[in-house]
Amino acid sequence: MQEEYSPDIVSVIDEDGKEHVFEELDRIETDTGRYVALLPLYEDAQQTLEDAGELIILEVSEDEDGETYLFPIEDEALFQEVGQLFEERLSELYEFAEEEESTGESSD
Repeated sequence: MQEEYSPDIVSVIDEDGKEHVFEELDRIETDTGRYVALLPLYEDAQQTLEDAGELIILEVSEDEDGETYLFPIEDEALFQEVGQLFEERLSELYEFAEEEESTGESSD
């Protein structure tokens, strides 16, 4: 019998009190911490079509009461390292586009 897919849905309240809903694609733990890869979910189909489809990668932290908090990764090198780990793990399920780096030169 085939298992039914049921996505892990995460609701996040930002510092302004606005709720954002994501699908949790993956989570990892490294020597530096715990991290989660999220994909935004929208109620409106048009917003889904307009979304760039970028992964949201956040650091996971818990306080003494067991409350879970998600934070942006401030260190650029750490963000790149964790992002690469998620990309490798999720590459079988998703296609990742390479970001073009702007050199500031024109090709005229």
